[in-house]
Amino acid sequence: MTNTMKAVTIPRFGPAEVLRLASVAVPEPGPGEVSIDVAYAGANFAEILYRQGVVDVPLPFVPGIEVSGRIRALGEGVTGLAVGEPVAALTIVASGGYAEVVTTAAELVAPLGATGLDVAAAVPSNSTTAFLVLERVAGLKRGERVLVHAAAGGVGSQLGQVARLLGAGRVAGTVGSAAKIAVARAYGYDEVVLREQAGGTGEFDVVVDMVGGPARRASLDRLAPMGRLVVMGNASGAEDAGISANELWFTNKTVAGFNLAALSAVAPETVGRALRRAVAAVADGTLRVDVEPLPLADAVTAHRRLESGSTTGKLVLRVR
Repeated sequence: MTNTMKAVTIPRFGPAEVLRLASVAVPEPGPGEVSIDVAYAGANFAEILYRQGVVDVPLPFVPGIEVSGRIRALGEGVTGLAVGEPVAALTIVASGGYAEVVTTAAELVAPLGATGLDVAAAVPSNSTTAFLVLERVAGLKRGERVLVHAAAGGVGSQLGQVARLLGAGRVAGTVGSAAKIAVARAYGYDEVVLREQAGGTGEFDVVVDMVGGPARRASLDRLAPMGRLVVMGNASGAEDAGISANELWFTNKTVAGFNLAALSAVAPETVGRALRRAVAAVADGTLRVDVEPLPLADAVTAHRRLESGSTTGKLVLRVR
């Protein structure tokens, strides 16, 4: 085995064009970790935040929060996984997925069934998030009404389906363009409207917002009494929306936050259980995941498309 590998790096903060294909050292797994020969890496908005410097990371930095591939080596104390085994994995704690080899905690790795490696790379972040947000954070109950912003995107496509699996009575979504309405409808939504039309959709028990800006205020307004707003992103790049604690008190509403990276760092067992559940749901056809593979060398293109808001489903980078 050689001690260098190919990886896409962030040598400095800036636009998509700063991404560079480089040769870097092959990482070795520490205790409780595994290394993975990466087949595909999911492309996510989180990696854009790293590239822009919104998240303070040491440079040069290899982004990539989720991968699929085969186990390369096991760190000390790892059991239940085997070298050569096909897996999906969250690499979100330290990143590094845009590379030929990556390491991560063994708890954040899920063996694969018959799921293809291209599809498997799109599961760890979005599908896992959907189960955690709706079950653990929002506490979704059967028959409740759910509204999801960015319903045609990677995580939005999973939230609609998981809400339906968990017994939601009504599942609505918003999108940023008319072209995405039909796409989102195919992911389990009863109705899909343009984001600026959300005011006419009625009340909801759970609203999930990863867009921010005006959508955040509109999300709070859509909550029924005892409703829960889950904040899990700011794709619009807008200024933070202030929410009055007194307003929550007087209206019987709740606002909660969800950050997959932070939870994975402190509770990998909890996240790992949700990951394995998500992988099983995709394998048995319960969850649909649509992917578009691009070569690793096209990471710049992937980032441009994610930033433009023109994507539907999930982009994955073909590493091997």
